[in-house]
Amino acid sequence: MQMKRASMIVLSKEKIPIQKEQDVILFRNRIKEVATKIGMSLVNQTKLMTAASELVRNMLRYGGGGITHLEVVSRNSIPGVKLSFIDEGPGIQDITLAMKDGYSTGKSLGLGLPGAKRLVNEFDIKSEPGKGTTVTIIRWKNGL
Repeated sequence: MQMKRASMIVLSKEKIPIQKEQDVILFRNRIKEVATKIGMSLVNQTKLMTAASELVRNMLRYGGGGITHLEVVSRNSIPGVKLSFIDEGPGIQDITLAMKDGYSTGKSLGLGLPGAKRLVNEFDIKSEPGKGTTVTIIRWKNGL
């Protein structure tokens, strides 16, 4: 028997455009503020910030920038930070391949997407070649 997952409540939401490197700093500062406000531990904050930094830089590098959504959410009265990264870049041809350690279309180590996934509690990626990519992550206060 499968248990029904409790629904998630959105407590706050903001949209932050990312078009240049300076926007990344403002975005990271805002994540830190929100994570601190909900009482997230320093370890969980660091994991969230590291994953977010990787994903926002990918959005700039490969997607030409885009929009981020920063949400404070709650499930079973446990708060968390939900981030979405939305670009209208070339998209990812093969998500399965892109999620493998060591795969890169650029000149990087290829640890970005799979590394980011390991640092968060929930990870979702959708991409359509020619239409862009959306990555959504959640890090819960207690690391659930």
